[in-house]
Amino acid sequence: MIIADNLCKEFERSVKKGKKVQKTKFLAVDHVSIQAKEGEIVGILGPNGAGKTTLLRMLGMLMSPTEGSVQLKNASGEELTDDIKKKEAIGYLSGNTKLYPRFSIREYLAFLGELYEYGEEEINKRIEDIIAVLNMEEFADNRIEKLSTGQTQRASIARCLMADPMLYILDEPTLGLDILSADAIISFMRKQKENGKTVLYSTHYLEEAEVLCDRIYMICNGHVAASGTPKELMSQTETNNLREAFHAIYDAEMKGEMA
Repeated sequence: MIIADNLCKEFERSVKKGKKVQKTKFLAVDHVSIQAKEGEIVGILGPNGAGKTTLLRMLGMLMSPTEGSVQLKNASGEELTDDIKKKEAIGYLSGNTKLYPRFSIREYLAFLGELYEYGEEEINKRIEDIIAVLNMEEFADNRIEKLSTGQTQRASIARCLMADPMLYILDEPTLGLDILSADAIISFMRKQKENGKTVLYSTHYLEEAEVLCDRIYMICNGHVAASGTPKELMSQTETNNLREAFHAIYDAEMKGEMA
């Protein structure tokens, strides 16, 4: 379980006024509180520049908040307080995730298994299970640098799976993928939910989020503009699908900002 309370992230930007350049501060994430429980897929949705990736990076301990806190609790409800244990409990995936290009997927997973100090038998079993879960049998022995975009994305998820984290943070995991690769990743997320894992998931594919997510947080201008189940968001906005609900929430935000 992850609980974020009052998260803020302040950045500085340069603004040109006439011939002068002035530095101003702004909140990319503005007092955001969210939570996700075991066995839940929680969507983080919003337009480009809304602050989603900054939020996810703070939740994944890749970026320190300017204000606020993030708690991780195990299945027994005990809070993880050690930073190393927290990082071990999180599997983070983004489009910028880097892998060792000259390894095959199988070699890379074996390398990770040794880093995690698993025994040889456990390493081999985990590798075969992960290859099967992500349907990677046909290319598991190919070098990573030779893989397609979709295959590389599956290799990145395999990296997360090898550590067996309790929380997955996935930043647009199906962006630009072919149907088979996207379906493999969607299947993976559903499987993790069934296994009692927590999944935080950002996407621009609203039809995908509508069928996958148990709950959704809509982020606009760095803050939570709306939250609830897909059905609740559609009911609140009197719309027929999540795409229409998204536009209704965003339009209301923009009108409020202009008022």
